[in-house]
Amino acid sequence: MTATATAGPGTAAGAFVPRILVFSTNNISDPGVDLAGSAHFHYSPGVNVISLPCTSGIRPSWILHALETGFDGVFIATDGEECAYLHDCAKRSNRVVTTAQKALKERGMDASRIRVAAICSVCAEPFTKHMTNFSAALVAMGPAKAE
Repeated sequence: MTATATAGPGTAAGAFVPRILVFSTNNISDPGVDLAGSAHFHYSPGVNVISLPCTSGIRPSWILHALETGFDGVFIATDGEECAYLHDCAKRSNRVVTTAQKALKERGMDASRIRVAAICSVCAEPFTKHMTNFSAALVAMGPAKAE
């Protein structure tokens, strides 16, 4: 599935706009994502955010489902070592991503359609940069369903 944007800074009308699903955490990364919006930073209009308590709760099957049903990339905004729920959240989250990337490769899809970065409550600019760079990489790859 492809999305088109009709109005967006630097976006040509009718151009492929990758759909990116962002898993973000309530306590740490959500405020940074919200700050990017309230500061009016520009990034792809194809970004959709789902909030959850902890990134280690993400299931690889969710990532695969997103990529198989219309999203072109999945970005996981982790808490890093700041997780309030689990002392080994980063290690668990890494395992989730590794498992999902392996499953993507087995399905003949590019594992780089999944990206991960620690996003803190004041990381509006880094979040925007990640979305801009990821979107550009996905444009170069083309729609996920085309693989």
